[in-house]
Amino acid sequence: MPNLVTTELAGRKAVVTGASGGLGSATARRLLQCGAQVVLWDRQGSALDETLTALRAIGPCDASVVDVTSDGDVSEGAKRALLDHGRIDILVNCAGVVGPLTPCVDYSLDNWRYVLDVNLTGVFLCCRAFTPSMIAQGYGRILNVSSIAGKEGNPYQVAYSAAKAGVIALTKVLAKELAETGVLVNAIAPASLDGPLMRAAIALNPEVVMAATAKIPMGRMGTPEEFAAMASWIVSDGCSFTTGFTFDLSGGRAVY
Repeated sequence: MPNLVTTELAGRKAVVTGASGGLGSATARRLLQCGAQVVLWDRQGSALDETLTALRAIGPCDASVVDVTSDGDVSEGAKRALLDHGRIDILVNCAGVVGPLTPCVDYSLDNWRYVLDVNLTGVFLCCRAFTPSMIAQGYGRILNVSSIAGKEGNPYQVAYSAAKAGVIALTKVLAKELAETGVLVNAIAPASLDGPLMRAAIALNPEVVMAATAKIPMGRMGTPEEFAAMASWIVSDGCSFTTGFTFDLSGGRAVY
């Protein structure tokens, strides 16, 4: 297999949501480089096709157009993944949106619902869809993407912060429910990461984004590749006695 990093995920089968985005594509690439087979999920069909073409040069993968806010889409996508691959060992929930950078008092209800639907309800639906088969096989790794905003609450990001705080709580609850099943559930809370979502946020309100980045002691944004490197260990067999935890990826901004 070209570009192999390790074989720590050899034989494992993974689903990555938001796979055509910065975090999703970097994570899918890393999992392939570690020996996994990967199913790419995204609602952006054309972008998903481009990602699939690029990643097939690295390892075995396929793709499905799935809107994670749709219960029907997620249920059908999970059935198809399990039918095609026999089992899914790893779920990485990368699908997400930033939403508008707006004061709470001016935040529309439509935007609130949309941001929570993608960032929180989508994670819930995907976890619920794959958890039964993981329990039945006695093994699973679920990784959810939270944010420093979910720990600290970022000004002008009321829905995003609330959703990402919800992801942390959801992770803890599911981890405790599954603690004796062989299925581990963890999260990563990044600070500013350079990628499409961050560039979109900068375009909306550069001052707010730069102020958040200035809080990082390392003095720079993280990268999707740094996220993917951490993710690949969390979903591996080597992470065997940690569940319900939210890993810091913030350049020293949050150390708890």
